[in-house]
Amino acid sequence: MLRVIAYTGGHNAPSRVPRVQQYITPLKALGVEMLECPSRVGLYPPRELWRRPFWGLQNLAERLPDVLRSRRYDLSFFQREMLSTMVTWEPFAKRPRVFDVDDAIWINRGGRFARRLAKLCDHVICGNCFLAEEFSKWNPRVSILPTPVDTHEFHPGARACDPQRTIIGWMGLSSGFRFLYGVESALRQVLRLHPGATLRIISNEPPSFQELPQGQVEFIRWTREEQVRLIQEMTIGIMPLDNSIESRGKCSFKMLLYMACGLPVVVSPIGMNAEVLRKGEVGFGASSLEEWVSALDDLIRDAEKRLGMGKIARKIIKDHYSVDILAPQLAATLHAVIGTAALPAKLLPNAGQNFTQESSSQPVSSPR
Repeated sequence: MLRVIAYTGGHNAPSRVPRVQQYITPLKALGVEMLECPSRVGLYPPRELWRRPFWGLQNLAERLPDVLRSRRYDLSFFQREMLSTMVTWEPFAKRPRVFDVDDAIWINRGGRFARRLAKLCDHVICGNCFLAEEFSKWNPRVSILPTPVDTHEFHPGARACDPQRTIIGWMGLSSGFRFLYGVESALRQVLRLHPGATLRIISNEPPSFQELPQGQVEFIRWTREEQVRLIQEMTIGIMPLDNSIESRGKCSFKMLLYMACGLPVVVSPIGMNAEVLRKGEVGFGASSLEEWVSALDDLIRDAEKRLGMGKIARKIIKDHYSVDILAPQLAATLHAVIGTAALPAKLLPNAGQNFTQESSSQPVSSPR
């Protein structure tokens, strides 16, 4: 049994659940016991400037015993840095060390902490090709592992609302509202064309749209308990982005969740979004406001097309992005890092497709 200690950002770290917590049970069946050590005060600093020094000191104090505990484990796993945009106790954790990255974190504060942490670790796991290409500049040992979806939890469900009601849905943190605002005029046109349609926003805060009819916008505060049902009730899932480094670093997780629940998607074909679109007819890539209007209007009018695309989307998630598929690949990566023998081939479905692929062999997706 390979024993791994995993340092995560705690309750306010969005990738903690998909990239660590949901792996713990399936990894154990594959010979990897992972202990999560989350930050109790949270990875990110409070908004009030006066509180930040106290937050930082508390974070460092609570992390030190966890770092000392790493001596009893075979491998240290960092799910992002321990303290936002800084390298602190990481050099004192036991080697070998694995650094897990699912975002373009080097754009923050000049990226020095990202480069240093990549060099301190023995292996870097990246959530997509764009990230792998960047981190291979600082560490030659890079592999690509997409953010997985628990397809047992996220699955198609019987519509709990009026089947005649169209719900265009978006789920994410309020920091992503700027992407929605970028396509607001297109959403306004679609809602005017379809007065019975609703734009559903599931987030931590309500958005501030300037152009959309208030009666056709529904804000629901995100909760872990309700998120699956709220996606299942949607008709179409959307994920607009801009063509920035931050957007190209995203791992398309909300898109994958929509697809797991059998929804067709309309997304900006940026970075990994474009990669997922190329796997099958799961929806539309929209690069202009006109394309956003056309794609949404087409899907709203054609229920048969929505159903067909939703079925393909669900199958692609199960075949390429499910925890069942990706957990064996993560286990194999960790075993390879520690220098133990690789797992038997029967435990590695699709081995070689996403496992330990050098980023130099993976083209960076571009908008189409």
